[in-house]
Amino acid sequence: MRGRDHHFVTNVTSLLICGLLAGIAVAAAAFPAVAMSGLAAKAGSEGFASLPSELKQATAPQLTRVLASDNKTPIAVFYDEFRSDVPLKDISVNMQNAIVSAEDHEFYKHNGVDLKGAARAAVSNSGKKNSKQGASTLTMQLVRMSLSYSATTPQEVVDATKDTPTRKITEMKYAMQIEKELTKQQILERYLNAAPFGNGAYGIYAASQVYFRKAPKDLTVPEAALLAGMVKAPTGFDPTTAIGYPKALDRRNWVIGNMRDLGYITPQAATDAVKVKLGRTTQRTGNGCAAVKSNSWGFFCDYFYRWWLGRPEFGSNSYDRERRLKSGGYRIQSSLDLKAQAAARENIADQIGIKDRDALLLAAVQPGTGRVRALAANRRFKLDDGHNKLSSDPAKKKKNIRGSYPNTTNPLLTGGGDITGYQAGSVFKMFTMVAALENGFPLAYPINTTYRYKSGYRDSGSPAGCGGYYCPSNASKSEKGPYNMWTGFGSSVNTYFVPLEERVGADKVVDVAERFGIQFRAPQDQDLATHYAKDWGAFTLGVSASTPLDMANAYATLAGDGKYCTPTPVQQITTHSGEKLDVGKPNCRQVVDKDVARAALDAARCPVGDSAQLGSCHGSTAGAAHGIVGHPIFGKTGTTDNDKTASLIVGTRTMVVAGYLVNPDYQNHPYRLRHDVVNPAVEKTLRDVMKGKPRLQFKRPSGDKIAQGEQHSIPGVECMSVAAATARLENAGFTATPGAEVESGCPKGQAAGTEPSGRTIKGGYVSIQISKGTKEKDKPGGNTPGAPR
Repeated sequence: MRGRDHHFVTNVTSLLICGLLAGIAVAAAAFPAVAMSGLAAKAGSEGFASLPSELKQATAPQLTRVLASDNKTPIAVFYDEFRSDVPLKDISVNMQNAIVSAEDHEFYKHNGVDLKGAARAAVSNSGKKNSKQGASTLTMQLVRMSLSYSATTPQEVVDATKDTPTRKITEMKYAMQIEKELTKQQILERYLNAAPFGNGAYGIYAASQVYFRKAPKDLTVPEAALLAGMVKAPTGFDPTTAIGYPKALDRRNWVIGNMRDLGYITPQAATDAVKVKLGRTTQRTGNGCAAVKSNSWGFFCDYFYRWWLGRPEFGSNSYDRERRLKSGGYRIQSSLDLKAQAAARENIADQIGIKDRDALLLAAVQPGTGRVRALAANRRFKLDDGHNKLSSDPAKKKKNIRGSYPNTTNPLLTGGGDITGYQAGSVFKMFTMVAALENGFPLAYPINTTYRYKSGYRDSGSPAGCGGYYCPSNASKSEKGPYNMWTGFGSSVNTYFVPLEERVGADKVVDVAERFGIQFRAPQDQDLATHYAKDWGAFTLGVSASTPLDMANAYATLAGDGKYCTPTPVQQITTHSGEKLDVGKPNCRQVVDKDVARAALDAARCPVGDSAQLGSCHGSTAGAAHGIVGHPIFGKTGTTDNDKTASLIVGTRTMVVAGYLVNPDYQNHPYRLRHDVVNPAVEKTLRDVMKGKPRLQFKRPSGDKIAQGEQHSIPGVECMSVAAATARLENAGFTATPGAEVESGCPKGQAAGTEPSGRTIKGGYVSIQISKGTKEKDKPGGNTPGAPR
């Protein structure tokens, strides 16, 4: 009974509409204005309200474009519907004429509703089960699409598209109001930008790209006729399917005939257009980071995508933010520097292949802005299609788990998801140096090191433990004796930086690292940083996980005069309406005094073969870097225990490049990774980026005290006993220990002098030189034993 009742109501309603429209049509012949006002009075039992806002401002979902930093080169597009609005002036007149010829011959004559056509359709459709004669004008169709796109619930979508008399009346009402508020050209533009054309193409821009790989302004008559003919039923008239091809051909030729009959083209042009062969293929534009224009841009694109999903400005949750990205029509000028990216990828390829189990990861950051300029790896940015090698981790290999090579979409360079980072080793010593400088220790602060050092940090059985304490050692047994920050950082002396960390406080070192952007993604690292920072003795040696992007940006903080800038993948975001957003612009804050940053950077010139301005470098771990780059540089190498990773960071005032060589699938592997793989890639990438750019010298601190500290005179101890010399030096406030034997006029075994001599830092280390003894010689004018110098 319910079904019969429904059909009864529907049929009655259709008959009423039929009678109404038939009467209006007669009146309209003589009094069009009366017809319009009559329909307004009768169709809805109430006058036309003003248009709802979703129709006034209706914008169909738009694709978002991501461009390189040159604001020209496309990187990727994101969309739910492949669509991008274009102005009518950029749409071929052929297309404008074709859509009118296909869908609404009276478009330029009616006021939103084709009354005669509507009456015919109402009569034809009433009571006929399979009859679906149209009569919706272009304006009415635009209303339907706009209501559908603005729907916020599934039911609203159904209501906007369901073929019912109520929906039809609503469309008529709004169509007539639209005609009052918009010109025919504006309506046609909106329609062509909203219409679906099949094969994932929405709007004329997308359709032109998908079917013909050209701009809408370049569409020919047969091309425009095909597209116009598809709007009625995009799937049914799809020329790429066996069933749809002949229908599409017939429909296209029918539209061409209409264009001829309506006077839009000549009979000869119509004859020529019909002869044009109809293609069967499409070329859909890729969506998202998996379809970047160059595969080497994939990791940067993925970083951008993850960054966007983390921004609260684009929605309260990741789902809403993704919808905004894929439907908002943004134009995004990214920070990707094509020259830097190409250099990074090429120099990686010179060192290691994509099928290697080890990953060489390079990140480049601009100091002072945080803009990420390059992210490159010896990996294809691609989901594993079953061809990846089995994991190099034996436990995973037994379970047939595949590794991340050659294909992966994991954020290897930036972290996120399961990627917490990698131990990068001694590059973390920079944080200890900064903390020491902040707390009054100058660059010249000396420590008399030993090959192995027993610290005061407790140890729970690690390989570096001894008697329950943390006891790190140096890379070479020859690394011992007095070092300062220049020489200790240059030679990467572990037993200089662990005692320095003790004196400063490990918690202060951890605090510097946090201020410089280290995130402690691994739960164990987060626990240590939060609850046990004071006892984290190994922190200075880089045992906490980090990523190349983390450390490139941390070192960029030094080059930026102590300003930490949140890493960003964008330079400018512009909305579909042309509004420029501030989101993603440099977000910087001073995290350390600029003199501290400049002093630390001065010592950081030593490891990479450059010369310090405030002191002297003795030793380097990447000495070739300065000659390769050809600019003033700073940086640091890093390795972990048994060389399970190898890292290098090198920077100038305008760019910092960090490189890690790691096994992301099996970090606790048993083999050694080599600096002769990572170092050349980093050094040559920075060289290529800086080619042709001015050589900018680093800035000096405002005074010398941060470098040399408070200087005190060293008392003379020549020819005193070692015990007496030690007592005299310690009474003067220095730390004294016996040093090397030297030729001297003093008796053998007695103090011959000190190293350094003259003046040194207050509380600093002074080595007592021991006399080897010589033949008795009186030297007039010589030093009086024990006299001050």
